[in-house]
Amino acid sequence: MKLQRFLFGMAVLISVCWLVPVLLIALSALGPREAATAWPKSLWPGSLSLETLDFFLNFTGVWQAVWNSIVVALLTMVMAVGLGAPAGYALARYDFKGQDLYRVLIVMTRAFPLAILALPLVTRFIAVGLYDTHLGVALVHTALALPFAILVSSSLFMAIPRELEEAAWTLGCNRFTGFVRVVAPLALPGLAAAMVFSFVVSWNEVFAASVLTLKQRTLTAYLFASLEESPLHFRFAGGFFLILPSMVFIFVVRKYLFSMWGIANR
Repeated sequence: MKLQRFLFGMAVLISVCWLVPVLLIALSALGPREAATAWPKSLWPGSLSLETLDFFLNFTGVWQAVWNSIVVALLTMVMAVGLGAPAGYALARYDFKGQDLYRVLIVMTRAFPLAILALPLVTRFIAVGLYDTHLGVALVHTALALPFAILVSSSLFMAIPRELEEAAWTLGCNRFTGFVRVVAPLALPGLAAAMVFSFVVSWNEVFAASVLTLKQRTLTAYLFASLEESPLHFRFAGGFFLILPSMVFIFVVRKYLFSMWGIANR
């Protein structure tokens, strides 16, 4: 009982620490310009206004940066799931030597800091013509999102009984059609969650987008480049605009993530 109370208290504390900054950003972005510099900050909305957001959305270059972010995130989403789902299926359905080591190496790819890889990436991308392109940034973002896509796909396919595929084979399906007609519909909700997560990873990433672009900057890179010059209310509006997809992701796919974690812990 004491342990449950402790865990509940820690969950409440973490939630408050996460929600209070988000609430302050939202109140500053959805209020008049004076709300950004007001002190002390209020945790209750006073006068709501779209003045700050309107200023942000009509600022030169913002919509182009938003479009770049959307294009890069969509490319990342398609490539991450397109590569991660087959790899996850192979992990779930086939036994091979070094399987556990392969899983560890997948996670270890996130251990390499992008700052160390920045110079080699820039020189190589310039050499092959991918510098300052949507595809170049999407390739790096795919590398960041791919471990999650592989591990989530693997847990999904492990939860789907192999007997369903074998039954489809006996009824005239080959391996590919059995996967398309039986396995894919069952795994689709989880794969959709992985796709949305990949989208959010790309949407929020700033370092690679800043280093690998000059004219085709994503929204995060655009805001990062203009931090020193932009007014405070502009920064709050930009931060709120970046937070929205992450919040939507959490509320839309949370039940799929919980079910996947439950599968993985069985």
